[in-house]
Amino acid sequence: MEKNKKKLSRGEQIVKNENSKTRSFAGIPNIIISCILVFFSLLSIYIVFLSPFDTRINRSAFVGMIVFCIYLLYPASQKFEKKVNHIPFYDLILALLALICYGYFVFNCKQIISIGMRLTPIMMAIGIVGILLTLEACRRATGIPIVIVASAFIIYGLINNSLRRVVFDLFFTTEGVIGTPIRACTSFISLFVIFGAFLERTGISDFFINLANSIAGHTVGGPAKVAVISSALCGMVSGSSVGNTVTTGAITIPLMKKNGYKSEFAGAVEAAASTGGQIMPPIMGAAAFLMIEYTNKEYSYIALRACLPALLYFAGIFISVHLEARKLGLKGIPKSELPKFKDVIKSWYLVLPLVTLTYLIIKSTMAKAALIAILVAVALSVVRDMFLDYNGKKIIDEKKKAKLLIITQTTPTLIIKSLAAGAKSVISVGIACSVAGIIACIITTTGIGSELVSAIVGLSGGNLIIGMFLTMVTCIILGMGVPTTANYVIMATTCAPILIGMNMNAFAAHMFVFYFGIVADITPPVALAAYAGSAIANASPIKTAVNATLLAIAAFIVPYIFGLNPAMLFINTNAIEVIVIIITSLIGIFGVSAGIRGFVMRHMNTIERILIIIGGLLLIYPGVITDVIGLVTISLLIMFQIKTKKIHL
Repeated sequence: MEKNKKKLSRGEQIVKNENSKTRSFAGIPNIIISCILVFFSLLSIYIVFLSPFDTRINRSAFVGMIVFCIYLLYPASQKFEKKVNHIPFYDLILALLALICYGYFVFNCKQIISIGMRLTPIMMAIGIVGILLTLEACRRATGIPIVIVASAFIIYGLINNSLRRVVFDLFFTTEGVIGTPIRACTSFISLFVIFGAFLERTGISDFFINLANSIAGHTVGGPAKVAVISSALCGMVSGSSVGNTVTTGAITIPLMKKNGYKSEFAGAVEAAASTGGQIMPPIMGAAAFLMIEYTNKEYSYIALRACLPALLYFAGIFISVHLEARKLGLKGIPKSELPKFKDVIKSWYLVLPLVTLTYLIIKSTMAKAALIAILVAVALSVVRDMFLDYNGKKIIDEKKKAKLLIITQTTPTLIIKSLAAGAKSVISVGIACSVAGIIACIITTTGIGSELVSAIVGLSGGNLIIGMFLTMVTCIILGMGVPTTANYVIMATTCAPILIGMNMNAFAAHMFVFYFGIVADITPPVALAAYAGSAIANASPIKTAVNATLLAIAAFIVPYIFGLNPAMLFINTNAIEVIVIIITSLIGIFGVSAGIRGFVMRHMNTIERILIIIGGLLLIYPGVITDVIGLVTISLLIMFQIKTKKIHL
């Protein structure tokens, strides 16, 4: 080993962890681990559709398998040397203990319910060990920040309640480790995550990247626009900020740098665009599914109302990269180096599973929609391999027999690999949901939520805008390194009720905390997606995070707008008003983005930048008077720029 081994930066460590979080297996051990993961995916499907057991049994079995798998897959530290097919004996013991603890609940559920808080010493020991094992598993799979937050809440709970009460609430009721977040996870989140794994194996990510290249690659600042479009499309499938940054960024960031963008700007574009995947319908992130539980709204209702904010988010980034390219005089990629649209579009059939999912979400239940979409993805892969080559062209007859032979060999492999990959993703989401349940339980049982409500209301003096600002700060602080799912659960049980109490629309309040939980991934100082982007771009992490924050400015403005006027979420409005809101909001986000970048037809001075930002904000806020003032302001500024362009050149 080299004595002076280069120390990895935080961003490089994030990329390394994202690409290689788990242990490596080969041969028979790999087959065994794959079988365990496939079993877990099948168990998740069984729980949703076929399980006749009590919900507490289902949830305990689900979380028990998650914790068991984590100790098999995730090392105690990434610093430890990774050996193929090596699981330390202590991790095998911890995995077995996880099965014992949660298995005890599964097989003694009725007895536990009947005795209530009168826990025996064995039950106390099982509860304590189970909670500790869950926290450690969460640390390994998602990181230390959420465990620190959860531990602080548990200590607070112990100060205000007895150990017996805390253990009972956290482990033996449906309020703690198997609480509301896990209910959502077992009901439909797991199926959507598994669907994402199947969809990725159809080649849809490559299709999206090629499609984006064929559409925007040749335009001004083409590579950056490709990053925005492809990240938005791929984000619909993955719903992961860091994961999307690492996968698509490996392709788009080097292209942006080659095109002339600064390293920190290239990393920021990818990080900001990838973070938007969690707000991009139809799949969005896992936190959006949890919103179903906390708002009692159908997912189709949530996805529809998330459309305009998501459109404004990506429009803001797209406009910013275009103006930055104009300012720097950057050109696009030569068309000869890009895939042709007519060739790429031949693979349009790859979006059929997504179209099926979107249609069925409206017409059927969430679970059925996800399951049928999975079957469509499998069928699509089989049909494609049997009748088409990878450019969407029909293969000749004499090759069909050979293709058929390949299909009989590859289809089971595709299903198994997709189920295993889906299980890995469910594990990381599920463990975060379980620990989020711990936090939500302490908030509910100790009354700390009420104290937080009183504190924020007191500080805001009952003023909604000040209350929104304090809530935003709380979301971003709690979101530093904490998975969005856990962050949303915390804020939905604490700060959302505060905003609702200040007469904000209930759904808008939940969308507000949802948004600011997400942007924590790009907000300094702990901006996981921005750090990942900076590592790929070889840029300063803080500069990348600052650039990403500026690019994603819509995510900091739009929540205030729909918080004050829910018409932006298509609430209490009509079709004509919706059309007007969409048009004016897009023009408004152009004004804000132009002001931040300091360029439209030419470089702008400080006064011009301030005026165009004000005009943009007025247009984003729904209302006839504000729209007229904003439109006149932006129009006059652009006309003035056109008239004085030659003077400033």
